[in-house]
Amino acid sequence: MGRPVAIIGVGQTYHGRRMDVSYPELVREAVMAVFKDTGLTPDDIDGVVSGTMPSMMEGIALTHFYFADAMQAVGKPIMKTETCGSTGVSIAQTAYYWVSSGAADLVLAVGHEKMNEGNSQATMTTVAEPFYQRYFISGAPGVFSMQSQMWTARYGIPEEKTRDAAAFISVTHHDDAFDNPYAHIKLKVSMEDVKNSRIITYPVRLLDVCPNSDGACAVIFASEKMVKKLKKKPAWVRGVGYRGEEYFFGDSDKVVWEAAIQAAQQAYDQAGIRNPRKELDVAEVYNPFTFQEMLFYECFGFCELGESPDLVLKGTFTRKGELPCDPSGGTLCTNPIGATGLIRVAEAALQVTGKAGAHQIPGAKLALAHAMGGVDQFNGIMILGSEL
Repeated sequence: MGRPVAIIGVGQTYHGRRMDVSYPELVREAVMAVFKDTGLTPDDIDGVVSGTMPSMMEGIALTHFYFADAMQAVGKPIMKTETCGSTGVSIAQTAYYWVSSGAADLVLAVGHEKMNEGNSQATMTTVAEPFYQRYFISGAPGVFSMQSQMWTARYGIPEEKTRDAAAFISVTHHDDAFDNPYAHIKLKVSMEDVKNSRIITYPVRLLDVCPNSDGACAVIFASEKMVKKLKKKPAWVRGVGYRGEEYFFGDSDKVVWEAAIQAAQQAYDQAGIRNPRKELDVAEVYNPFTFQEMLFYECFGFCELGESPDLVLKGTFTRKGELPCDPSGGTLCTNPIGATGLIRVAEAALQVTGKAGAHQIPGAKLALAHAMGGVDQFNGIMILGSEL
C-alpha cells in the first residue's frame, strides 16, 4: 500500500440551496473550514485534487482552473478527477495515492457541486449512450428503478417487505439528518408518508430519492511523518478499493454487483477485515436511493444476498443497531454530487476521530466510506481507522 496515510482535517459547507453565495465562494467556504480545522495554511499544502460530476454539469470545461483561487491552489500542482457519482471517493483515492507514493506529504482534496444552478437530470440522461440507452434510462431514477426491480425479482422478496424496508430507511435517515448540522434535507416523516409520496419511477417514490444540493467538502491527507510533526488526531487509511465494469447498463449483473463486491473485498483485504458486519463500527454507504442502499449491504458482505430487508426492519443498520449505516443522513439527505463521495469519507473520518458531534457512534474505531458512479458501473471504498 506504500507509505501510511491519514486524514488530519475535514471541512464542509452548509449544504442545501445555497443561492447566498457564488460557486467559487461555496468552494472557498469548505477550503477555509479545513484550514481552520487543522491550523494549516495554503502554503503548507503540496498539491490539490478536485472534481465535480462531469464538467458539463457546471457549464465550465476546466473547473480545476476556474476554482484555483477558491481552493488556494495557485502556484501548486492541481489534479482533476471526475467519475460522476463516485467522484468524491475518486478524489479521496487520488489524494491518498499521491501521498502514499511519496510524491507529497500534504494534499488537499476538494469536491464540490452547485446543482441548483444547473440541470442534473438532463446531464445524467445525456451522458448515456445516445442511440440505445438514453431512450429508456430516464436519468438516475430510471437506472436505479430497474436495478431495484432486478434485485427483488432475483430473490423473490415480497414487494410489501421491500417497500416497508425502503420506507424504514427513509424515515431513519431523515431523522438522522437533524443531528447533522451540514445536512440539506431535514424532514420528520412517517413510513406512510414515504409509501404514499408520489412515484418517480416505479417502485421509487419521492421520499426514496436524494435531493439536488449545493455544497462542497474539503479533506487534507497527510503522510505519517506529517501526522507526527503536526500532532493531529488522525483517521488512518486502512484500505482502499475501486472497481468499474461495462458501460452498457445491461452488460453486467447489477444485483450480484461485481464492481461493488470486488471494491469492498480489495479494501477489506488491505484492512485485514474478514467479517465486516462484526468488525466495522460504522459505514457511510452511498445511498442516493433507499432500495439501492439495501443492495449495497448485501454486496459489501453486511448480510446474505436477499436478506437485507429483514435486517433493515429489525434495526440492524440504525444508529443503535449492530452496524450503524449513514448516521449523518447520508446521500439520501445531502447530495452535491461532486462532493457527495468525499463527504462519505469525511464523515467516516469524523467518526473514527470522535468528532462527529450529535451523530457520533460511541467508540467508533473502524469505518467504511463508499461511493458509486459512472453510468451505474463504478464503486469505490475507503476504510478508515483510529489506529494504523
